[in-house]
Amino acid sequence: MSQPSKLVVAISSRALFDLDESHRIFEKQGKDAYSSYQIEHEDEALAPGVAFPLVRKLLALNERLGKPLVEVILLSRNTADTGLRIFNAIQHHGLDITRAAFTGGRAPFKYISAFGAHLFLSANAGDVADALNDGQAAATIMTAPARGNETDQLRIAFDGDAVLFSDASERVYRTAGLEAFAENERASARDPLPGGPFRNFLAVLHHIQTQFDADSSPLRTALVTARGAPAHERVVRTLRAWNIRIDEALFLGGMSKAQFLAAFGADIFFDDQKAHCEAASPHVATGHVPHGIANEPS
Repeated sequence: MSQPSKLVVAISSRALFDLDESHRIFEKQGKDAYSSYQIEHEDEALAPGVAFPLVRKLLALNERLGKPLVEVILLSRNTADTGLRIFNAIQHHGLDITRAAFTGGRAPFKYISAFGAHLFLSANAGDVADALNDGQAAATIMTAPARGNETDQLRIAFDGDAVLFSDASERVYRTAGLEAFAENERASARDPLPGGPFRNFLAVLHHIQTQFDADSSPLRTALVTARGAPAHERVVRTLRAWNIRIDEALFLGGMSKAQFLAAFGADIFFDDQKAHCEAASPHVATGHVPHGIANEPS
């Protein structure tokens, strides 16, 4: 895999800013009322949304690196007219975001690859599903107040199966049970897992980490998985085969992840299972990845 020139993250306006009030107007009164409201209030600064601290820390990496290795772009269903309020808010908060696509109500996922983005974050679950089906890493931001860990270090946590890795092993668990899953992972311990939708995103994060000493890196990653021994070995050997560094690995053997994510100080956590996301979201910003067998109809 060739090294990217930079990490590109695409984000929707509702993930970046608190647009709950205007979204309620859109849902209750329709598009015209929403447009009028946004234009009337375009000079009023928007409050940060749930992903705002993440974006600020991502952009701050450029200052630490002394070169533009991270870019954040805006992908929005707004029109250019109503999107003026979003750009005004970007300027108000001093965010270095200069590129955007305003699609006027149409799904924006086709522009993810056009911009070369490695990740798409949105509050619109349908847009996220479209992006994942198109082969892009994407997550639905769970609605919550803006928060981030209190340090300058950016900390990102991932679930394993169906996020970093494929859902092949998870399918064994769900169809044949825990014992069959454990036996499958023991027998396949030296066979690297296939990559999941977030493999490439993790690889780009690793590339950024190589610009720093491990002890002074402004970026720290963690794997937080329900796997336990003996299913841990295949994960370790997979990351080794990928030549990707992960700073912390928590093998919880089915324990709740929420308190561990809080202890890690995650700025964001990605998981494919909605129940895990709902449990984590009061503690950390959480992205639901609607991919794999856990998100298929029963």
